[in-house]
Amino acid sequence: MSELRLSNDGLDEEIARAEVYGLLAQLYQAPPAPELLANLRVAATEAPVAGAFLEEPFRQLVGAARACSDAAVADEFEALFGGVGKPEVWAYGSHYLSGFLNDKPLVRLRSDLAALGLGRDESRAETEDHIAYLCEVMRYLIAGDDVAVANLTQQQRFFAAHLQPWVERLCEAIAAQPRAEFYRAVAVFTQAFMNVEAQGFDLVE
Repeated sequence: MSELRLSNDGLDEEIARAEVYGLLAQLYQAPPAPELLANLRVAATEAPVAGAFLEEPFRQLVGAARACSDAAVADEFEALFGGVGKPEVWAYGSHYLSGFLNDKPLVRLRSDLAALGLGRDESRAETEDHIAYLCEVMRYLIAGDDVAVANLTQQQRFFAAHLQPWVERLCEAIAAQPRAEFYRAVAVFTQAFMNVEAQGFDLVE
């Protein structure tokens, strides 16, 4: 993970946005790798994207990484999102949008992904409406080379349809868990970043 800093240059801002989505994808996909946590612990606690609004949530995230061992973070991930049967926290959009997994929101998502020329990685167990997968898609729509797909219009459409309607409820569900320490900070940072994204897209309209 590169250092999350930004100048006032527009290109740097887009790179930073993509990096934040990439970071969130890694944090939600699996227990964070020791290298990722090590990089977080030495990160400069300055806003990773333009504007001071994210500075405090990012400082909390870095502080939580410093306060928790690699093993504690891995155990927390498994306690919240893993385990056998029903997890403590569902990380799938369909659960929040319809109350069921593999439901109509996932069908709509797959249709939109196909229109973007994207599909599921069959090596992964998660369906496409998992928060990590959606963050990876947003990262691609920001940083991808195909400008017909990776552009602001597509970012705005995808975010409004497949992240904005439910990600706040995911963050609230994580923060409400007694076991959440590191991931409570992840949730706070996620919600703050998504709020900044929503406000930015509102300005485009």
